[in-house]
Amino acid sequence: MRAVGYFRETSGSQPLAEQSRAFLDFCRQNGYEAAATFLDPAAGDDCTGYRQLIEFLKQRSDRGFTVVVIPSLTSLGSDLWEAARRYFQLVSLGVKVMCLEDGADPGATLLSLWSEKKDERLGQKVQAAMRRKAVKGEVLGRPPFGYRVGPRRRLEILPEEAAVVRYIFRLYLRDGLGIRLIARRLNEEGVRTHRDGLWSMVTVRDILRNRSYLGTYSRFGVRVPASHPALISSDDFRRVQERLSSRRQEKAKRQTSLFLLSGLAYCGYCDNKMIGVSRRQRWRRRDGTEKGAEYRYYQCESRTNRSLCDYHTRRAGQLEEEVRQALLGNKSSAVVAVPKAGDDAALLKEAEARCRRLRGRLRRLDKRLEEYMNEAARGRISGERMRSLSVDVAAEGLSLEESLAEAERFIKQQASAAERQQQKERALARLRDEWDQLAPLGQQSLLGELLERVVVWDDSIRVLLRL
Repeated sequence: MRAVGYFRETSGSQPLAEQSRAFLDFCRQNGYEAAATFLDPAAGDDCTGYRQLIEFLKQRSDRGFTVVVIPSLTSLGSDLWEAARRYFQLVSLGVKVMCLEDGADPGATLLSLWSEKKDERLGQKVQAAMRRKAVKGEVLGRPPFGYRVGPRRRLEILPEEAAVVRYIFRLYLRDGLGIRLIARRLNEEGVRTHRDGLWSMVTVRDILRNRSYLGTYSRFGVRVPASHPALISSDDFRRVQERLSSRRQEKAKRQTSLFLLSGLAYCGYCDNKMIGVSRRQRWRRRDGTEKGAEYRYYQCESRTNRSLCDYHTRRAGQLEEEVRQALLGNKSSAVVAVPKAGDDAALLKEAEARCRRLRGRLRRLDKRLEEYMNEAARGRISGERMRSLSVDVAAEGLSLEESLAEAERFIKQQASAAERQQQKERALARLRDEWDQLAPLGQQSLLGELLERVVVWDDSIRVLLRL
């Protein structure tokens, strides 16, 4: 599991350097790999660090194996509304959020804080709610798969789901299936998740690592054994963790390779992203010497994470070179320029109107999020339902914010048609003359400057130009 830290210097908070040290200590104590940290030196509307955090997470294909660590809920916003919106934005990206103060998901306290709506500072609200929950010993947040919340807010076994949990542990431990194959087996057999969705490697992995199935419930960093009925024996759970840890250590030894088309290549059959995959293989020759090779290729993400779609792969080096030759006009692949309407004045007017529409849609999304929170506070919808709806709204909001930022950049840096053509010609000249001298990051950046996306089929590609 990788951890990403986000820290914000607010009134009463520790200096950023101390927050960073506390984050690294937290990672060492919990066995997390510290992947990156993002800082905002002061409160305000221009939260560069938070925006960089969002962009960093969007570019990662392993978000399901990533946890965002914050000192407390106050780090996400100066008021409850801003903290709630940013919390759901992070969750919508598929990452977990965890507080340094208590090791818990801060989402568990949001609804109770929203219900109170007092004038006290957000930090005081968080601390008071944490103390009340700890004293009562209540289950916080959504119960783990296999359980439900009983009358005394203790976990009770949900027989249908509990059977699936035991089945997953048996497939992994007794039958020797890997996480991907287990997800595929469950999907093929029509088994559904908590939210009636398909199983992925992440959801299977999370169940195999969840200590709740030992009868231990963790809240605010304190483990409470024998809190509820166990589903898995301690011996089986220990053996599963040992196998998971050994596989994680093997993967940690591998060096990550840069894939030039990351975020740009899409499967032509299901329209999901193609992700870069590396495989190493060793074999022994007849003369007794050993030989090894690394195979790098792009594979449909639907196939990788959920065993959906078919086995569509393309060798990385070959696909990247095919795209480069298509851009240079040396390949018969379809190259399509993204449509640009009208002259410069018309483009500017269209961009301004688009900004107004996007801002209006964002305001409406904010209103919907507030309505969901209010409905849950009044008891008209469940906390789980509120969370699901809020995550969907936050995901749509992030997409709109990205589109708005692009439109605003276009307005700010509007160039004439001739300037845009010159920019394209300069990029193509670098692609032709300087490609071999560029470092991999430079090559990736240059392709990103030229390409909107590359649609990949087994025997052809379609290149869409950004410029």
